[in-house]
Amino acid sequence: MLIDEFMPKYDVREHHQIDVAAPPDEVYRAVRTLNLRHATLTRWLFRLRGIPAPPRLTLSDFLRLRFILLGERPGEELLLGLVGQFWRPSGKLQRLDAEGFRTFRRGGYAKAVWNFSLAAGSPSGARLETETRVYCLDKASRRQFRLYWLQIGRVRGLIRREILLSVKREAEEMRRPAA
Repeated sequence: MLIDEFMPKYDVREHHQIDVAAPPDEVYRAVRTLNLRHATLTRWLFRLRGIPAPPRLTLSDFLRLRFILLGERPGEELLLGLVGQFWRPSGKLQRLDAEGFRTFRRGGYAKAVWNFSLAAGSPSGARLETETRVYCLDKASRRQFRLYWLQIGRVRGLIRREILLSVKREAEEMRRPAA
């Protein structure tokens, strides 16, 4: 998996999954055209950090917010990355490309990867999974990040589940006949 290629070693990991009543290709399309218009908590947390959340909040919006598209295996996995000081209100997010992400080694920062991966579920659906991994680049950043990670624990999981539900809603709406 791409997530293993970019971050085989990590300090923290979080995983969530959801079954979607749509074929894997349609679920992947919903991931690729991510639309978080119904993700109220996610949008609220963006605003709390001073990040303007556009009305739809799409994958393209995430890329403009300094997320990096690290790789993609269409129909199977999409991987995003981010480098910053996530424990700070501003995040001190770095503007990098995929190669810059791979080679970034500056102390005081952490690197995060976030994927969406698909597996066939039932004959009429797919299992959508998301995993987040974070690797801190030195002891001081590891200590600060772990305190932050503990503080946002419940909210962090709610956000991931809300995003999965948004993708599920979009994929399943694609399957419904127009009224």
